[in-house]
Amino acid sequence: MINIKTREEIILMKESCRIVAEVLKLLVTYIKPGITTKELDELAENYIRSQNAEPAFKGYGNDKKNLYPATLCTSIDDEVVHGIPDNRRLEEGQIISIDVGVKKNNFYGDAAKSFPVGKVSEEKMRLLKVTEESLYKGIEKARAGNRVHDISAAVQKHVENAGFSVVRDLVGHGIGRNLHEDPQIPNYGETGTGILLKPGMTLAIEPMVNMGSYKVKFYSDGWTVTTADGKPSAHFEHTICITESEPEILTK
Repeated sequence: MINIKTREEIILMKESCRIVAEVLKLLVTYIKPGITTKELDELAENYIRSQNAEPAFKGYGNDKKNLYPATLCTSIDDEVVHGIPDNRRLEEGQIISIDVGVKKNNFYGDAAKSFPVGKVSEEKMRLLKVTEESLYKGIEKARAGNRVHDISAAVQKHVENAGFSVVRDLVGHGIGRNLHEDPQIPNYGETGTGILLKPGMTLAIEPMVNMGSYKVKFYSDGWTVTTADGKPSAHFEHTICITESEPEILTK
């Protein structure tokens, strides 16, 4: 079931989304060679709690024996998503995806951004650029009267025209009172298909783009997803709201 949000509910969501955006902005200054992903995680959690909010990912999951243990997902190089923060130190030339979710006033916000660590190769920089561009291509199609796969097709076209591939085993999603709601938003598809978009829908659109094959592997930790061929991957995400006119980015 797809939940249409009221104006009052969207105002509450904006507060969670504001904190998400501020966490990503905060971390920019710390992402450099030598810092550990666990240190980044602590910075994020401390900031979220200072805003009287909760980390949305911490304790999340269906397997009660393996709930997600951290505030951030920190995915380095060939890690696509859901990398768990630990004592690894970032190294010059890597790229890292930071995914963060926040819960406040019983509503969620969710966004992700991929960053270069120091100086990185031209091809990695191109991967970051194309992935971020594809996010905005998708958001442009998130309009009342369009369909979900119009978003998907716009992402896919931009990515594949650049010679990269979109991950097919993972999707974007609706968001609101729950971190993950209907509809699912794949990053590939045919225009004119999928659920009709209506004002008041709130969506987390998140292209995951691989430098090589779209195929992925799932790690034994139950969370980390990597590229099957070991090539780098990038990830960008915004929470947006469908309006009567332009889509509104809530996590900007």
